[in-house]
Amino acid sequence: MSATLPSGDAPLKFAPAASDLQRESERLKLLLELTNALVSNLEPRDLLRAISESIRKSMHIDLVSVWLPDAEQRQLRSVTMDFPEGKGFAREDLLQRVEGSGVGRAFRSGRPVVSSRAAEMSEPEHLLAVAEGIASGCCLPLISHNRTLGVLGLGWRVENASSAEDIEFLVRAAGQVAIAIENALAYREIAELKDKLAQEKLYLEEEIRSEADFEGIVGQSSALRNVLQMVETVAASDSTVLLLGETGTGKELIARAIHDRSRRKDRTLIKLNCAAIPTGLLESELFGHERGAFTGAIAQKIGRLELADQGTLFLDEVGDIPLELQPKLMRALQEREFERLGSTLTKKVNVRLVAATNRDLQKMVEEKQFRSDLYYRLNVIPISIPPLRDRPEDIPLLVRYFAQKYARPLQKRIETIPAAALRKLARWHWPGNVRELENLVERAVVLSRGETLEISVPELADRGMHAASAGVDRSEEQERIVRILNETGGKVGGTDGAAARMGLKRTTLITRMKKLGIDSRRLR
Repeated sequence: MSATLPSGDAPLKFAPAASDLQRESERLKLLLELTNALVSNLEPRDLLRAISESIRKSMHIDLVSVWLPDAEQRQLRSVTMDFPEGKGFAREDLLQRVEGSGVGRAFRSGRPVVSSRAAEMSEPEHLLAVAEGIASGCCLPLISHNRTLGVLGLGWRVENASSAEDIEFLVRAAGQVAIAIENALAYREIAELKDKLAQEKLYLEEEIRSEADFEGIVGQSSALRNVLQMVETVAASDSTVLLLGETGTGKELIARAIHDRSRRKDRTLIKLNCAAIPTGLLESELFGHERGAFTGAIAQKIGRLELADQGTLFLDEVGDIPLELQPKLMRALQEREFERLGSTLTKKVNVRLVAATNRDLQKMVEEKQFRSDLYYRLNVIPISIPPLRDRPEDIPLLVRYFAQKYARPLQKRIETIPAAALRKLARWHWPGNVRELENLVERAVVLSRGETLEISVPELADRGMHAASAGVDRSEEQERIVRILNETGGKVGGTDGAAARMGLKRTTLITRMKKLGIDSRRLR
């Protein structure tokens, strides 16, 4: 049967084949879906999974993947891998080097890389293609605003599966995918910044509540002046500072003084007491976690390290950091990068570290209880905070300061402090340091009925006060600890233990007991 020309010898026009119409319809539908994705607020990975599935179904492709670079742009990670009939070799979170891979070539050059046969792919991709039965592939750069954001990887189980027309259309589609990625990443960044600001605001509100009544470091002794001179000297640098001293000596106040005199003073000082957080939660508290990272992680949490970015991080009681967590902290301090729990995304931070401890870290290193590399990383600039017994001349100033501090909210007037009481206080060796003195003055203010501070100190005499203000007699301290342990039945910790009765931390008392050769088990 032959076709006849219509009258006038006009050229004959054939209607498009049904398959062509269907293909054009599918492509228009795909572009519409990609456009809709631009205004979605899905998480980036969920968004890319939805986009990959749409491309695979509309274009009849066997494998669709999206690859995004790491922070240094040395490797590309497969954030999605839509491959329903795959054997499991091609999967999400695979890594390809930017140098030496087809995916990497597309990312570096900003041009499509087409492989008509598996043998034309680079070595790692060729092996993966053979394992999965992929015979041809295509890598399309995802470009938006002249910036390559990643790569769209496509694979077919037959050779020469894509035509020049297909590639041309897929390049257009890749442009839409790139815009969707840019929007999603911007949305996530804004959401994270908003979350960070909200958490920072809560943190600062807590700090204001706890620190609003603090006016400064009190004292004029030479021992304290030496410390403050050291603070002035080191504050301007970004070097790590290690504060050493007994519990209650005011290490946190010194850390705040370093921050307030540094170039980071307009940023946040973030604090974390490593001994106050349960071991299982310390890693999350320090580095943060993603939703679902572990049982009970119902929401994303930003860690203290990330909150302290561009500011100062104060780690108190670093001697209590578990051994298994120390390498991760070491890496974060050395490389200035970390990952949240449950995340593969590396985050960069610029943090000035101030650490503190009342433990002998060098001895802990010798006993294999603390990593030597972390110790040397922390011990860049050590500052020793003197105990209160070494600065007795500061005690009258501290008593007056604390008396006014606690009298003000009670609307009391404390005009006089008996000189005899001050002399007695100056002779005590204060095992709990400034914190113990503060508690004593607070109790005196509450119980005082007039304008004279009724500070009762007979209990200090009963504990064996002596005239040597520069130190404490070893045998006297040993006798006191043994007596209190006898009274508590050898119990060290707890609210009714010896440590609480002495105004000390359990770990501090245990350290002193070891030095004095006291074994609480013999007292039970």
